[in-house]
Amino acid sequence: MAVSLARRRRIGDAPYWPGFVDAMAQLLLVITFLLSVFIVAQFLLAREISGQDSALGQLRSKIAELSELLAMEKSSKAELATSLAALSDDLASEKGKAAELAAMLEGESAKGSEAGATIGGLRTSLDKEKQISADALAKVELLNQQIGALRRQISQLSSLLSDSEQRNVASQAQIVDLGKRLNSALAQRVQELARYRSEFFGRLRKILSDRPGILVVGDRFVFQSEVLFQKGSAEINEPGLVEMGKLGDALRELERDIPGDIAWVLRVDGHTDSDPIQSSSFRSNWELSSERAIAVVKFLIARGIDPRHLVAAGFGEFQPIDPGETEDAKSRNRRIELKLTER
Repeated sequence: MAVSLARRRRIGDAPYWPGFVDAMAQLLLVITFLLSVFIVAQFLLAREISGQDSALGQLRSKIAELSELLAMEKSSKAELATSLAALSDDLASEKGKAAELAAMLEGESAKGSEAGATIGGLRTSLDKEKQISADALAKVELLNQQIGALRRQISQLSSLLSDSEQRNVASQAQIVDLGKRLNSALAQRVQELARYRSEFFGRLRKILSDRPGILVVGDRFVFQSEVLFQKGSAEINEPGLVEMGKLGDALRELERDIPGDIAWVLRVDGHTDSDPIQSSSFRSNWELSSERAIAVVKFLIARGIDPRHLVAAGFGEFQPIDPGETEDAKSRNRRIELKLTER
């Protein structure tokens, strides 16, 4: 403002032309400024228009997509209309079925009261079963406790058994050793008894070898029955008493010689032939053979032999030494056998 007043004073004082030039210069500056503003506005407007064109292209693309989606929706709508018609038909059918079910339900409602009573009974039974189950569970718990106690006892017994097995192993070793000793002692006793038996039969051979009807068969001394008994009799005859006396004397000497810790017996076996018994005193050859063996044992006891060293046995006709049926074979089968053996 101060500049304009100064210039006006100079214009008033100066010539007209310089003021005109100054005005023109200001006008030129204004025009230049307006042109610059216009150019900038044009540039910005061009950018705005370009951006609008790009946005317009995007809008067109979206419009095309929306058109396609609209066509698809129209197709889907047609399909839905078809499905809706089908569902309407199904609904009508279901309504008919619902009506039928309603009728059936009315019929079943009458049965429902009966079913209610049944259900009540079932509930009562269920309550009882629950009570039974509770009792059973209590019993199971008690059994589990008892089983636990039994397991502890079994564990203790297993420990005791293990200790017992260890002791048993030691005992078995001792038993084996004792068995070996016992077998050795028994073998020794058997050998001693065999020696005494050999001596006894040796004595009998010397005493009785000259008598017919007396034989040594294996480890047995055999008297034919005719030497001691009459046919069908169990009483020792006079010649038999003499022979038995010799036997008793030899056996009494043997009894003194054999140590008391050797268990021995003289077994007297009676045998007959296969002929049926003819004597009224005996019902079978079993009885005859047994009575003859007992008669010999009684005679030896009377001669002083310890009864604990004597055994009587009857075999009837069932242990023949000659299977023949001749008189000689039958004579050989009728016999008294003596055997010195362990008890």
